Order: sequence, then C-alpha cells, then structure tokens
Amino acid sequence: MNDKPKIGLFPGTFDPITNGHMDVICRGQRLFDKMIVAIGHNPAKAELFNMDERREMIEELIRQTCDDHVSVQCYQGLTVDFAREVGATAILRGLRNVTDLNFEFQLALTNRAIADIETVFTMTGDAYAFASSTLIKQIAAGGDIDRLHRMLPKLVIEKMKQKKHEHGGVLPWLQVDHFKE
Repeated sequence: MNDKPKIGLFPGTFDPITNGHMDVICRGQRLFDKMIVAIGHNPAKAELFNMDERREMIEELIRQTCDDHVSVQCYQGLTVDFAREVGATAILRGLRNVTDLNFEFQLALTNRAIADIETVFTMTGDAYAFASSTLIKQIAAGGDIDRLHRMLPKLVIEKMKQKKHEHGGVLPWLQVDHFKE
C-alpha cells in the first residue's frame, strides 16, 4: 500500500481568477491530500495583474472557500518541471467544452510521455462553461466591470475596478497592443 500523499497541481495563469477556476479548485480539493494552485507565466498573454497580485487574490479566495490543504505557489518554466519539483501526483485540469478537451488531451498525453505525470480532468460547473479569462478581459475593456459578477469573485471585480481607476479609467491590459495579430 502506498502511503505517499496524493498531491494535485492546478496550474494556470489565473489572470484573472474566475468563478470557474474556483469551482474546479473547490471540487478538486476533495480528490487530493494536498492541492497546489500554481500560478504560471505565459509570455504569449498580456497581464492584467502581476503574479504577486494574482497570488494575493487567490490566497484570499482560498482562505474564504477551501480546506487547509490547498496552497498557492508561483512558478516559472514548464509546468511538468514544477510538478516534479513539488512532488505532484497529478495535474488537475478543468474542462469547459469539447475544444478544451481536444487541447487538454494532447497536453495530457505529452506530459505523461515526457514527465510520467498523470492528468485528472474535471468538468467546470455548467454556470461557468462559457467564461475564460481572455473573454473576461475583453468584456471588462468594454466598460462596466460590475456586469462580470456571474463570472468573477467579488474580490476580483473590486481589484479590477481599483486597477482601472489607478490607470486613468483604462485597464493596463489594454495599454498593450493586444489586438494586433
């Protein structure tokens, strides 16, 4: 019998963290003895919140909603390398739709082939299946951040409003030439 604790790693950029992410975290925590929400950097994505801001928000949300065995860590580099570093048993991934499944399936097979780590999939709750951080940033750019209340935790909405106010009414994400191909 294996007494080694089952450690789940839920990686993402979480910029911003959504109610869908929180749903996966809350349901995923029941699958593992310890779960790590791993905030990574994706150079292909323009940041709304820096890593420290994201970590602080996620830690606060986890304090409010999760068990003691869920923690938050930031990392650089490949997710599989970080998973190995923290002794993760599996990578947890949330699926919203068939498009996610196609991408995640290929990624899971690659991770297993190159790092011998399993991937555990869980379906995002129905209420969050349409939301993505990219879509949320686009909606927020259009104006009223409050209309995102079904997609984002209240704390995140408040932080987005604060950031918009600090930057003269424009979200810093929009200051990057993000819309060019």
